[in-house]
Amino acid sequence: MATSAVLVAGLMSQQAFAHAHLKTETPTADTSIKTAPTELSLGFSEGIEPNFSKVTLSGPNKSQVATGALVLAANDNTQAIVPLNTPLSAGKYTVSWKVVSVDGHKTEGQYSFTVQ
Repeated sequence: MATSAVLVAGLMSQQAFAHAHLKTETPTADTSIKTAPTELSLGFSEGIEPNFSKVTLSGPNKSQVATGALVLAANDNTQAIVPLNTPLSAGKYTVSWKVVSVDGHKTEGQYSFTVQ
């Protein structure tokens, strides 16, 4: 019984100190796509705080691409949606993200995709 209590307490403390890690992204990292996306979609391992999170997109010439505000998908605080203000031309793009999870931890990363 005591072993079970220790195991449960250990699992709960691991969850309490978890960070929001990128699990899914659209467009997918390191892919080449024929049709330019109209939005970026990033799925995280736990809920994020949209007011303290940011996603930016850099284009082939390393300049920042204009995007709309980051919003959460309906009824899903793990899914960030970033609309693109203008169509993307051919080239390699880099998505950079910095998020704050609902438990207050910060994580960041980046990935690239190519529009043909």
